[in-house]
Amino acid sequence: MIINLRSLILFFLLSPIYILAQEDYTISGNISDINSNESLIGVNVILPELQTGAVTNEYGFYSITLPEGTYVIQISYLGYKTISETITLNSNLSKNYKLKESAESLDEVVITEDIEKLNIKKPQMSVNSLSIKTIKNMPVVLGEVDVIKSITLLPGVTNGGEGASGFNVRGGAADQNLILLDEATIFNSSHLFGFFSVFNPDAIKDIKLYKGGIPSKYGGRISSVLDIYQKEGNSKSFHMNGGIGLISSRLLAEGPIKKDKGSFLIGGRSSYAHLFLPLFDLDNTAYFYDLNTKLSYNINDNNNIYLSGYFGRDVFKISDSFENSFGNSVLNFRWNHIFSDKIFSNLSLIYSDYYYGLQLGFVGFDWISGIRNFNLKYDFKHYVNNNFKLDYGLNSMYYKFNPGDIKPINAESGINPFKLIDKYAFENAVYIDAEHKLSDRLSVSYGARFSMFHRLGQDELNQYENNSPLTFNEAFGIYEKAEPIGTDTYSRSDVIESFANLEPRLAVAYQLNDNSSVKASYNRMSQYLHLLSNTSSPTPLDVWTPSGKYIKPQLLNQVAIGYFKTFKNNAYSIEVESFYKTIQNRIDYIDGADLIANDAIEQVILNGEARAYGLEVLLKKNEGKFTGWLAYTLSKSEQRTPGRTAIETGINNGEWYNTPYDKTHDISITGNYELNNKWSFSSNLIFQTGQPTTFPNGQYQYNDIIIPSYEARNSSRLPAYHRLDLAVNYTPNPESTKNFKGEWVFGLYNVYNRKNAASISFSENRNTGINEATRLAIFGIVPSFSYNFKF
Repeated sequence: MIINLRSLILFFLLSPIYILAQEDYTISGNISDINSNESLIGVNVILPELQTGAVTNEYGFYSITLPEGTYVIQISYLGYKTISETITLNSNLSKNYKLKESAESLDEVVITEDIEKLNIKKPQMSVNSLSIKTIKNMPVVLGEVDVIKSITLLPGVTNGGEGASGFNVRGGAADQNLILLDEATIFNSSHLFGFFSVFNPDAIKDIKLYKGGIPSKYGGRISSVLDIYQKEGNSKSFHMNGGIGLISSRLLAEGPIKKDKGSFLIGGRSSYAHLFLPLFDLDNTAYFYDLNTKLSYNINDNNNIYLSGYFGRDVFKISDSFENSFGNSVLNFRWNHIFSDKIFSNLSLIYSDYYYGLQLGFVGFDWISGIRNFNLKYDFKHYVNNNFKLDYGLNSMYYKFNPGDIKPINAESGINPFKLIDKYAFENAVYIDAEHKLSDRLSVSYGARFSMFHRLGQDELNQYENNSPLTFNEAFGIYEKAEPIGTDTYSRSDVIESFANLEPRLAVAYQLNDNSSVKASYNRMSQYLHLLSNTSSPTPLDVWTPSGKYIKPQLLNQVAIGYFKTFKNNAYSIEVESFYKTIQNRIDYIDGADLIANDAIEQVILNGEARAYGLEVLLKKNEGKFTGWLAYTLSKSEQRTPGRTAIETGINNGEWYNTPYDKTHDISITGNYELNNKWSFSSNLIFQTGQPTTFPNGQYQYNDIIIPSYEARNSSRLPAYHRLDLAVNYTPNPESTKNFKGEWVFGLYNVYNRKNAASISFSENRNTGINEATRLAIFGIVPSFSYNFKF
């Protein structure tokens, strides 16, 4: 008993000393490029002996909490030399690192063992990242590097075909993708009706696509998030780079405002193919231009501010009879503040505007429409300890929707001014996410987003009998517009309709061994905005509309499970994922719906449901002279809109039908071969199942009028899509020590001249009187070249 008492006394006396000896300390700081001071996203900070570490956030900040002791710390990042040093941690330590580019691996994906192990352990899944260097090596149409077309080479991502805008993720519509440029929403991601994207590759620093397991900080869309960050500019010295191509050129300048403290970046891009049209006696115009800007300033070690912007326009003109212009404008002011070595914050004030203008000279009027967005975000990242991290914050957005404004060009036009009713909405959200390492093998990420949407007052809102803007004509089996029985008038501060949704998120990763893991995720998301379009891909004329009294928000539930493995000392990796998702309140259009200049859009739409499921495989070769990947997707995407009552037929008789973006098989093979310092080669091979479409299956005559009849919606398909692209990069003087460096890029798009069908139309041959099908192909074989330079 005496011994036990002595042991107890010794325990209480010595335990504070023991606890003090095991006190934890935090090492934190920023990681940037040594030559430009550009912050680096996703840098791996690893302690090999503890098999733990961290990754820098969107602004280059990291934080790791460890017991007191001496450790070896490794800092590694794609294309940069690894830093390895010994640190002694006996107090909180603030330490910044500068990384130096590794010339011998500039265009090579380098994965070390520790980096890959860390990725296998993390619960994050259904995420793809592409370096801008990889994207620039890919062969593309007309020689213009394109971010959007590059991500369509990943599993689960497709587009509507050549010349089509937007992209589709896991069987979702293009309007279900949240596209962010420096946190600002981009409502239309295309130039020249889909031939190019709005993202200047020279100004882009980081690209990340979330297809599932989407973190709680993102909301407002239900298919994917494409998160893109611009460069910050070089705060050490002035540099310029650019490129000259067949139809477009670009130029970017960056340099210090105050050396090592502040920097600027400004980049411009424009096409000029229209300048050659007069040579062919064509009085038409089709061109685009855009401008990227960014100012960055380091106030002190704990405070940084950024002001970034983007402005882009497309102009399409046919003589003096038709002129179309459209584009995005965004502006974002951000303030990074480090509260402590464990709490990082970012405050953003964002303005985003999408404008669409149409001038019809032969009719005599101007048409203007668009959507404007004001956004306040405040995000926090809390590094509680190495096993537990929190992300939390809030988000408030105010929207103004201009569905259309018609104005006469002059008094002689005979057109009366007409303004479609503006709509207003307010969207708020709070979120929290936790990343929790439960054991050496098991990690989870869990959280929730609570979103609220308020449809605000507008000048007029139609009233309908039984609140039904559509009636069903039982005799003809068709839907018809209901006649309004009156209108309601609201002040701007009134709330017409409110919605609130809890959006839980969960992801789990279990490490099977050092080289493989299984992961699973679930996410529920809400989308309160809808793109009114009855085409397979968005067009500039498409109009956004908010949820409200007659249009309900889209609600997604998605589950995914995957297997991840590396081979041969991480030289190869494979990712296999399967997903299933359902969507409630997906809007559908009645036959013959008119969407243009419709002030009562609720009269032509019904709420339906959608579902998509599939299998994705990504096999990558990460090291060596030859690198690349094979991506394969097997999927199904369907939609159904049953009748609201037993007597209603709904859309397509209430049966499931293929969505316009259903592609059963999608295969992409991408390869890069570096022969030597001067020559490198790249190629893409793409195969996709043909796009669903609806063909006529007969005709009948009524009062001397021939009327076609059509098969079930989207029950046929266009021919399969496939093509091969090749590109060659030639650097004349790779070893040159001069400041000016140049590079030639030669490409062949669609090498074997495949005439892929963009559409098939049916008409009567005037000479023979026989109905015939006509296939429209956008591109055959397209050669290109460009010259890139920097100094």
